[in-house]
Amino acid sequence: MVITIALALIAARLLAEWLLAELNRREVCRHATKAPAAVAVMMDDATYQRSVAYTLAKIRFSRLNLIFDAGVLALVLISGILPQLFADIAAWAPAANWDDALFILSVGVLLSIPGLPFDWWSQFRLEAQFGFNKSTPGLWIADKLKGLALTFVIGFPLLWGLLALVSWVGPGWWLWAFGLLFGFQLMMMVLYPKLILPLFNKLTPLPAGPLRDRLMALGERTGFKAATIEVIDGSKRSGHSNAFFTGFGRWRRIVLFDTLIEQLTEEELEAVLAHEVGHYQKGHIPKMLAVAATMQLGALAAIAWLLQADWFLGGFGFPAGQLAPALLLFGLLSGLVTFWFSPLSNVMSRKHEYEADEFARAAMGGSTPLVGALRKLASKNLSNMTPHPWFSGVYYSHPTLVERERAMRATDAATG
Repeated sequence: MVITIALALIAARLLAEWLLAELNRREVCRHATKAPAAVAVMMDDATYQRSVAYTLAKIRFSRLNLIFDAGVLALVLISGILPQLFADIAAWAPAANWDDALFILSVGVLLSIPGLPFDWWSQFRLEAQFGFNKSTPGLWIADKLKGLALTFVIGFPLLWGLLALVSWVGPGWWLWAFGLLFGFQLMMMVLYPKLILPLFNKLTPLPAGPLRDRLMALGERTGFKAATIEVIDGSKRSGHSNAFFTGFGRWRRIVLFDTLIEQLTEEELEAVLAHEVGHYQKGHIPKMLAVAATMQLGALAAIAWLLQADWFLGGFGFPAGQLAPALLLFGLLSGLVTFWFSPLSNVMSRKHEYEADEFARAAMGGSTPLVGALRKLASKNLSNMTPHPWFSGVYYSHPTLVERERAMRATDAATG
């Protein structure tokens, strides 16, 4: 019965995502020959036509990916391979916790293998077709191997500790597990840019000069002091660009993609950084951490409840009371439920984006620098300028460029 429900949830999500993709495709095609007036002032016609082609290519690819992923998950659930693998690994050390951690990690690795051809095709065919791919097969393979190594080096002890909590602290394990996982998350906010990110990318301090002086002055002006401003070599993999800051307190770092520096003027870069500072000054980071912590605590409470429900583990062929299968199944199936609530989380995220835009607009004395930066980024990234409202509502954490520019221009007009 429980497997039937899981298959129904898989089918429901697949159908919903397929229909959303179709709505988006039709909306893009409706404006394919001529950009709407609001978009025409943001992007020249040649670039717009390339963005339409890029969007349609991604829609076609995503549909195949959706069907494949749903098929793999359904096959894994009904084949009985998961309980068999659990029994085989558990036989190595029946009274230990390390074998349960190994089971979860092994399943995660095995489930990632079927999707590798899609990942490769996306990088070396789809992205390359539109000039975004800068990676090489050797670098792509190296990234996968490094990711695999980190999965076991970091994931194994973390999972072992979480699983050991059950025998150490008893029924209240999930509260202690929350402390462990949330503490680990905070620690990684500091350690990731120092220990993990350099394994994949080279970070160098932004050289002294007018740009660095401008950005440091912005930080002083807005009360945002960072330990350093660094440039990441994002161009070694992709032509897409971005900017972000990592860590908190005295460990805070500003990171700029080298592609971003190439694409924008100094004033536009300052406006982009002002937007990121806005997230910090408006308290968006602790708010999002609080939401994530609440969801994490709720998830662990749900797992603790499911652990006591014989129908859940038994329905998938696992023995009762085993935490490792409960964690794995929750990880595999929770997205089938949380997908339907993604528009709600996007509402909060978009509100934060509008607030950060307004902070940047005020810090820059008007919307022109940030608008110019966003227009260039949309053009360089071939962004979809005419998404269907339902599609953007489900998938977009940011408002569309038209919506963001409209909001900033309205504030410009209101403030004179």
